[in-house]
Amino acid sequence: MAKFIYRLQNVLDVKLKMESQAKTEFSVAAERLDEEEEKMNLLLQKKAELEEEYRKKSSGRLDIMALKHARESVEYEKGRIELQKTAINQAKKQLEIARYHLNEAMKDRKIHEKLKEKAFEEFLMEENEAEKKEIDQLVSFKYNDNGKAGAR
Repeated sequence: MAKFIYRLQNVLDVKLKMESQAKTEFSVAAERLDEEEEKMNLLLQKKAELEEEYRKKSSGRLDIMALKHARESVEYEKGRIELQKTAINQAKKQLEIARYHLNEAMKDRKIHEKLKEKAFEEFLMEENEAEKKEIDQLVSFKYNDNGKAGAR
């Protein structure tokens, strides 16, 4: 039996590498989103601590400068939280882009794998046909040989 050689194997190999690269990009994007969300959690936690500090300062003996400073700290954290929301949204967009590229790479790979499977099935059918022809020729040759031997 002849050896099956897929003539587009190089293309399939490239598609596999592209899919692998897309998986890596997707995991990097997902990791970045996780990091940004973790930063947001830390900012929210710090804001809550600052708000609690502001409440304590406003309920005790009033120190206008300390109260003003505490309020400014809370406002500053609110600004950082808004910036972090933007960073999270951008990370989500990058994740969606990476997901799209990964899906496209997977589709391309699957298409080429199906083409390889079809090529292999055709190869098997051709090998089967060649084997049938060879058997028919052998049977025909033996029959002709036996028929001639009996006529002598």
